[in-house]
Amino acid sequence: MISFVIRYQAERPEHKTKEKRMQYIVLDLEWNQPWPGSYSAKKVLPSPIRGEIVQIGAVRMSCEGTVADEFQTLIRPAYYKKMNRKVASLTGIKDAILKEQGKPFPEAMQAFHDWCGEDSAFLTWGFDDIVILKENLTLYGMDTAWVDKWYNAQLIFNAQTDGSSAQKALGSAMQIMGIEPTRPAHDALGDAYHTALICSRLRLAEGIDAYEKAAKEHENGFHGAELPGCVARHVSHGYADKAQALAAMAQEESVCPVCGGAMTCGKWYPQPGKRFMAMAACEQDGKFLVRVRLAEDPDGTLRANRLVYSPDSEAAESYRRVSEKPPHRRRRRAGRSRAKKTGAEKQIPQ
Repeated sequence: MISFVIRYQAERPEHKTKEKRMQYIVLDLEWNQPWPGSYSAKKVLPSPIRGEIVQIGAVRMSCEGTVADEFQTLIRPAYYKKMNRKVASLTGIKDAILKEQGKPFPEAMQAFHDWCGEDSAFLTWGFDDIVILKENLTLYGMDTAWVDKWYNAQLIFNAQTDGSSAQKALGSAMQIMGIEPTRPAHDALGDAYHTALICSRLRLAEGIDAYEKAAKEHENGFHGAELPGCVARHVSHGYADKAQALAAMAQEESVCPVCGGAMTCGKWYPQPGKRFMAMAACEQDGKFLVRVRLAEDPDGTLRANRLVYSPDSEAAESYRRVSEKPPHRRRRRAGRSRAKKTGAEKQIPQ
């Protein structure tokens, strides 16, 4: 639930250079979610949201990397009015506090927008914050264009620290940076402040320059360590359901990684985590294993991450073990059969 904003500020008139300087605004959002099965969870909203924002905390950093200003506000929820017990326990935000101190969402968001200024570029710690923010803005019929430009700062952090692809909690990132916590965790302003300390130690300008490549690799599932035996990867978007996505992967998207020609695709074998695998064949270049992972995009459609492996890879060997396994047939229970037979005999008239 942590985000950053970069604002580009022109040099003051007395400076001769016309270069733009950057101010950083570190943003943390906390949001409420309805308890599964509750009345709130069954509500049909004017526009769907995954969570309703209840707290904003932000820290503006100077060009030298020091804390220059802070912003904090509570938001009174209008749809998910009852705080989720887990969220309340984690954040310390209670129903009574929001009722007494919370502002209506449009008022709070306009104040935050004014504080950030125009021409802002957001960086999020993960991929959720901007999705939640845009969903809430859309729900209230407010403009979302000012948050269109954004980056996931965790990709930059990973690239400049251990190079891994694993998601890291704020506390873990602080430990890696050797930063001691001085403010409460899971408080929007406290988390924003600690995140500002992390950002001050990153080479953000350099990281943003390399971001597009890192984001594309992350999207395609090829961030961090290389996948042994993988020879091609691609991501496709806009599928209505699983059937449509897998059909596309077996037809128009089934392309040979060597010659670019069409491949015939065999039976899909389901795997845990919305993953599927099948063996595909090219007339010219032979067989390849195709693995597909399905995930939901912010607009509700599915994206398909397609990975192609060489036939002698460990992944292909895993496929062969699964495909050669004899089909499991359910055996009828003898006792159940006898019970049915006995029941039938009782119905025969004497």
